[in-house]
Amino acid sequence: MTCRELGGACDAVFRAATFEEMAELSKRHAMEMFTAGDEAHLRAAAAMQELMSDPVAFQAWFEERRRSFEDRPAE
Repeated sequence: MTCRELGGACDAVFRAATFEEMAELSKRHAMEMFTAGDEAHLRAAAAMQELMSDPVAFQAWFEERRRSFEDRPAE
């Protein structure tokens, strides 16, 4: 999956065996971009914070990403 597919701001590709691993890779990348002050990723982080302020909406978004991961063919 890409950073953008996981709520980020770029097309960096992450590969993982489980969705939990995928989420961790995405989180590490986001932290790196935040530390670097990448403006696009900072905007994406702000949008994610907004989404997380609504637990029901965030859970629906999160489960949609999980289904997207699980529906992908194994590489």
